[in-house]
Amino acid sequence: MNIFCTKKAKDMFKRVKGTQDFLDLSLFNFVVSQFKKQMRLYHFDEISTPILEPTELFKRSLGLQTDVVTKEMFIIPSRDEKDDESICLRPEATASFVRAFVENGIQTIPWKVFSYGPMFRYERPQKGRYRQFHQINMEIIGARSIGYDAQLIKMLDRYFHETLTLNNYAVLINFLGCKKDRERYRPVLYAFLEENADKLCKLCLERKEKNIMRVFDCKVETCNELYKNAPKLTNHLCEQCTQEWQQLKDDLDLLAVSYKVDPALVRGLDYYNKTVFVFADESLGSQKEFCGGGRYDQLVKEVGSKEDQPSVGAAIGMERLMLLLEPIKDKLPLEQLPALHVIIPLSENQQQLALLLANELHVHNLCADVLLDGESMKSMMRKANKMGASYCLILGEDEQKEHAVTVKNMVNGQETKMPQSEAVAHLTK
Repeated sequence: MNIFCTKKAKDMFKRVKGTQDFLDLSLFNFVVSQFKKQMRLYHFDEISTPILEPTELFKRSLGLQTDVVTKEMFIIPSRDEKDDESICLRPEATASFVRAFVENGIQTIPWKVFSYGPMFRYERPQKGRYRQFHQINMEIIGARSIGYDAQLIKMLDRYFHETLTLNNYAVLINFLGCKKDRERYRPVLYAFLEENADKLCKLCLERKEKNIMRVFDCKVETCNELYKNAPKLTNHLCEQCTQEWQQLKDDLDLLAVSYKVDPALVRGLDYYNKTVFVFADESLGSQKEFCGGGRYDQLVKEVGSKEDQPSVGAAIGMERLMLLLEPIKDKLPLEQLPALHVIIPLSENQQQLALLLANELHVHNLCADVLLDGESMKSMMRKANKMGASYCLILGEDEQKEHAVTVKNMVNGQETKMPQSEAVAHLTK
């Protein structure tokens, strides 16, 4: 029995629960690069904010009763007992964007920015949901007109449909009104929930008392069926919000965006008001929303600015989007890898020559690799084939003596011996 091997297998490290390894980034990078092109067309600038943020930033912006704050944040305790600063791994990006806007004293509005990167939430991992996940985020800070909302939705619709060729998703929208609208609506909703309290799940009973709008986030089917008959917030809007709600629908019609009004759509964070929207695909199952966003008109002041800035933003969930794109990956114009040239020295005597030849190819921007581990010719050719080599450049004793190299086309099998000085010109034809 091999004790060493048994112990080694036992001590093997595995990735942290709720995370994943990306071993092929071709699709991920395609999505990001194409989105950057889209952002340039709409005059957005790319920024980057820290992964670490003050915990209080999210408590104040997301709402103390949201799931993110109450049970999903990764909070990092201070090593210094005297230091009461609390920091966390960012669970979302909007609050970070707003913090950056306020802290850096941005004066030019609307401030149209985007970024992409990892977010962190401590929740039960499942299909399309991870503890470390990735988002593309975009925000327009200082956007008073509802027209910005319609344009943002149209931009995303164009990106998903025209660039990524997705066809089976739905655009769901709703309107949450202003603060006063929701104050008028809450007692109406409360009365409905009280009347049907015996049909509510335990979580909805808690939310009814603590954060009543969150009941619409419930995943229990019986609750969802009940809420189809709940009073609609859009029937309790003030005059201005009624006009803006109609404007949003008119603008989306004008821009040829197909959408469906979902009265139960409220999004999961407290800072949203007025416009909310999601892009959803039923093929994703319970986690069907792969993009969502909305308007937040009071968040800038809440984060510390003297003056508020009406704003709108959205986020794309990369993991869920990848699930939609993987089946059609071959139909997308992914970036093609450059032709690979594998240099094979047949003995140690040709290894330095192989390094020099590889360097020459690199100087001329040709992708090249060298096999230096001294295996048999047959083994190295097999390895080169597995690597996806377009050409093999073989250096043996005869080639070394003649200052030559044998170039083998791995597609048609044709071999050509030529002076080493002519190899680059031959390969770049």
